[in-house]
Amino acid sequence: MLAQAVGLWDIIVVLIYLLLVVYLGILGYMRTKSAADYLIAGRQVHPFVMAMSYGATFISTSAIVGFGGVAGLFGMSLLWLTFCNIFVGIFLAFVFIAPRTRMMGHHLDAHTFPEFLGRRFESRFIQVFAGTVIFLFIPLYAAAVLIGGSVFVAKSFNMEYPTALLLFSVIIAAYVIVGGLKGVMYSDALQGSIMFIGMFALLIYGYVKVGGVIEGHQKLSALAPLVPGKLSAIGHRGWTAMPAFGWGDRQYDLWWTVIGTIVLGVGIGVLAQPQLVVRFMTVKSRRELNRAVLIGGVFILVMTGVAFTVGALSNAYFSEHGAPLSGRVVKMLDAEKGLGVLQIMKKGDTGVWADVPEKIAPVKLFGQAVDRTEIDGQPVEIRQGRSISIVYAGGTADEIIPTYIVSAMPKWFGLLFLLTLLSAAMSTLSSQFHTVGTSIGRDVYEQITGAHGASTNITRIGIIIGIIYAVIISFYARESTFIARATSIFFGLCASAFLPSLLGAIYFRRMTKAGAIWSMLIGFIITAFWLLLVKAKEAESMRLVQWITGGKTSILADCPNWDVVDPLLVALPVSFLAAIVVSALTQPPSKEHLDKCFKGI
Repeated sequence: MLAQAVGLWDIIVVLIYLLLVVYLGILGYMRTKSAADYLIAGRQVHPFVMAMSYGATFISTSAIVGFGGVAGLFGMSLLWLTFCNIFVGIFLAFVFIAPRTRMMGHHLDAHTFPEFLGRRFESRFIQVFAGTVIFLFIPLYAAAVLIGGSVFVAKSFNMEYPTALLLFSVIIAAYVIVGGLKGVMYSDALQGSIMFIGMFALLIYGYVKVGGVIEGHQKLSALAPLVPGKLSAIGHRGWTAMPAFGWGDRQYDLWWTVIGTIVLGVGIGVLAQPQLVVRFMTVKSRRELNRAVLIGGVFILVMTGVAFTVGALSNAYFSEHGAPLSGRVVKMLDAEKGLGVLQIMKKGDTGVWADVPEKIAPVKLFGQAVDRTEIDGQPVEIRQGRSISIVYAGGTADEIIPTYIVSAMPKWFGLLFLLTLLSAAMSTLSSQFHTVGTSIGRDVYEQITGAHGASTNITRIGIIIGIIYAVIISFYARESTFIARATSIFFGLCASAFLPSLLGAIYFRRMTKAGAIWSMLIGFIITAFWLLLVKAKEAESMRLVQWITGGKTSILADCPNWDVVDPLLVALPVSFLAAIVVSALTQPPSKEHLDKCFKGI
């Protein structure tokens, strides 16, 4: 396995890759002559570079490792997110948002997403508020990406997670601080190409490992009885089936998690991602955007579709080829298919078998009894079995894809996938940290101090602060599904706070400064309130509700389904309503300003 033997060629290939990235960063630095070059790549980016940069920034280790692992938990229902990513994140974004954003951004000479909103609505407050929100919360998303890359690096090179995290962060910092957006986008194009090749190869190997497309799906469907009890209770009906749909009962929680939080939260949130919207302003004409649609669509299909498919199929692989487990059968689900539930056991120093606390594995059993011993005088039959990926990966969804790659794939593929994940993480993180820096430098520092055009050093300091902030989060936040949850939180926050203002800016001439401000504030406040007090998983982490109520995880814990509803489903409609109502009640922008903004649109 790759984790047990890192050869000379592995090191050479990784070094060559890193040298290419450094070269592209230096190339970006040499071609960065102005603020426009550093912030929006001089508005002269080739459509292939823009499309691959957009896709590589969009798809990161959070999608491949985090959401791929969640697909290992919840199954192929996550493929609806792939559909949403392509339809909303590529088609709607490039056809209906990108052209107007590009042209209006040119008219307003906007270099960042907050600056675009601030100049459209003639509001310094909007620019500073948006820049502050981005600076404070994008490191949460960056942490999710860092964890995904660092987990795989640690597993691949057999090093401790903190060491991998530190090494990974230093590499990211080195070239994003130097190269500006030109260096970032050049690197993205290379990294996106590597990602495409790696994920396409993973799809082929993934199906080969389970006997082909049809047989693999049949095997996965047959494992439905092995769905763990906790997942079955919230509506999990198997890895090839949609969760149970309904309202008012705990058996529908999973549907609202998968569709409400994952599919809609991430699928809609992509439209208002600051690091993605700014890429629309890097091309010189609409033709480049049109040419980028097909490239971006195919790229997203392969990236997310493969990750979610292979994540689910890992259950079929581990049920036949996973590490053997020993224990006592506590429940037979299907004797003919050899499906059962095993209480995992281990032999102590004295040679006596004992149960592993709280470790019950749904398994595919094989072989005969391999041992007989006694616990408290009672005979126990020990059988062998192989678990599904949830148990094999130690119960942590973020470990499923790295464990599968290291266990199932040949060594050379492990190296290719390592480059794929390095590319996915570095392409997204570089853009995230570039956005963090420009937010605090151009959007906050310049607006507050009035020192326009003098924020490059502040921007780079902001990048360093953002990296440190993200590394700290990555070090402490290691609970199961954190990657997917952190990504969903940031995407949902951006949609609720920024999407109504963005759409109003490019389509609604009557949208006013007050309407945009109230929309952003209400979207942000409702999202924060919901995460702190209502959404059980996040509220439990904050512990505010437990302190107030003396034990509950959510103020709506007694109202089934409400405590798993995503903030986006509440905050976004109210945010849109606020934008429309307040705009209708306040003075419209001047005709001269609107003519400037909408010239040629």
